[in-house]
Amino acid sequence: MDILYKIFIEPFVFMGEAPDLLIQTLWEGLVSGVLYALIALGFVLIFKASGVFNFAQGIMVVFAALTLVGLYEKGVPAFLALILAVLVMLVLAVVVERVVLRPLVNQPDIILFMATFGLTYFLIGFGELIFGGNPKEMITDALFLPQGTTELDMLGGMVRFQHLDIAAAVIASIMIGLLAVFFSKTRIGRALRAVADSHKAALSVGISLNQIWVIVWFAAGIVALVAGIMWGARSGVSFSLQIIALKALPVLILGGFTSIPGAIIGGLIIGVGEKIGEFYWGPLVGGGVETWLAYVIALLFLLYRPQGLFGEKIIERI
Repeated sequence: MDILYKIFIEPFVFMGEAPDLLIQTLWEGLVSGVLYALIALGFVLIFKASGVFNFAQGIMVVFAALTLVGLYEKGVPAFLALILAVLVMLVLAVVVERVVLRPLVNQPDIILFMATFGLTYFLIGFGELIFGGNPKEMITDALFLPQGTTELDMLGGMVRFQHLDIAAAVIASIMIGLLAVFFSKTRIGRALRAVADSHKAALSVGISLNQIWVIVWFAAGIVALVAGIMWGARSGVSFSLQIIALKALPVLILGGFTSIPGAIIGGLIIGVGEKIGEFYWGPLVGGGVETWLAYVIALLFLLYRPQGLFGEKIIERI
């Protein structure tokens, strides 16, 4: 009975006794969730356009951040380095379309998926060759990202808000909102939805698959750059950052691989769930809940709702 009390009763009693700590935990989970949603959005865009899970999105986050920091270390002014990093992601999108996607048109999805594996390890090797393998610090001061902490007396205690976390949440939210509007309201967005429904139908009405793929990969590259800046400012820039980026996989399973709202809701659920689980239930299992809880949630969804909360249920006739 004691273990049942500690699992099902004690954490909620603690939440009621220390509501300020609950608010602090929810805020930290919200920030992580928004950043997870931003990374997941890059996966969703490419999956909607090609039907392929882009395994390379994680290393694209690292490569974009390393490009920015590397250019700055070479003496390039911060905002010029930011513009050049965006151009590098455009070049990467064009190269991927020409070298990887175009030759593999009409190939099975597993072939394209394995091609993104190859792209991942190419970017790892190329990144280590150009920038080295040592961790780097994000240029937060040069980009005028805010530092410091604001403390608020709330619910009987002090709740701390890191200015960098506030900036990350605001920037990521604006980015998600702009991309959602762009791909739902513009001509390119309608073309993307047509490509997602049927490549052949899109081609029949004059939509260029090659152009759409470049646009989508470029958009995913910009998402990767913004995510790399935000995550790099919080935890440094290194190749281990791609592990954090792959946390978007449970987000996609939860929200649905083809749903932009699903990526947002899934990211928030995973981010808040991780922090709540780690803080209130982590001590019962010796900690580390934050590293595996998202994947347990994803496994449950795969068992009972594999299309996710907002994904489309696919029925195939045999």
